[in-house]
Amino acid sequence: MTIPFAKMNGIGNEITVVDLRAAGRRLDAETARRLAADPKTTFDQLMTIEPPRTPGTDAFMTIFNTDGSMSGACGNGTRCVALVLSQDLRRSDVVLETSAGLLLAQAESAARITVDMGTPRFDWPSIPLSEPFADTRAIELQIGPIDAPILHSPSVVNVGNPHAIFWVDDVEAYDLARIGPMLEHHPIFPERANISLAQVTSKGSLRLKVWERGVGLTLACGSAACAAAVAAARTGRTGRTVDVALPGGMLTIEWRGDDHILMTGPAAFEHRGTLALGETIAVTLADVPPIPA
Repeated sequence: MTIPFAKMNGIGNEITVVDLRAAGRRLDAETARRLAADPKTTFDQLMTIEPPRTPGTDAFMTIFNTDGSMSGACGNGTRCVALVLSQDLRRSDVVLETSAGLLLAQAESAARITVDMGTPRFDWPSIPLSEPFADTRAIELQIGPIDAPILHSPSVVNVGNPHAIFWVDDVEAYDLARIGPMLEHHPIFPERANISLAQVTSKGSLRLKVWERGVGLTLACGSAACAAAVAAARTGRTGRTVDVALPGGMLTIEWRGDDHILMTGPAAFEHRGTLALGETIAVTLADVPPIPA
């Protein structure tokens, strides 16, 4: 049996969407790693579309990182899945279920897809952290000499997965490829963490650079953009609606009064194809161009 897939991206975040609704199977970590190693299916995140498990939802979505680990949230990947399903279902509104809960998405067009990313969690056990902190707007964590740290006092929040945001004057002034792995695996984060450098450029805008848990440096991370926007508003650095500039492009994040986070941005198709899964994985690219959005 062949399984359809779409290679996509959300502002440079490489996404592979695998449609398992008719396959009668799920993917495992080893298969995800093998797909990540193939240039035709390589990804920052692999999103699987599975049959719905809860009445009123359109699909269950599982998220893998390149190392085969699983993620509770991927904003850019969710926009890609929303675009695929909205075209398939011929309607703009899509309800997705993940291990972290329900996500509501509206795909007005490929250029404008909005996802309700749910509510942030700020209490230290829910992030989670390995020790108590009464105030997670800034925790005691630093890299470098104690009297002159390179980075210190990050804001921490869970937006489907753990995030630490370090506030800096210039996101390009630090070698995140070097310090990101150390911080991702710091003992304070028992489930590891996504590490962001955030620069406030105005009351309504941020620049962001992200080391993504299980992936590494990435052109974009939607949940990190949500985490940074919420943390910026919570610490009084910005208002509750901000444009977040990442190396791959721009996302608009709104932290509504009801505590829900709305993320708006584009998604794009690169190519489509089919997979034949066995001892080896046969990848066949489709002869037809992507469906226009």
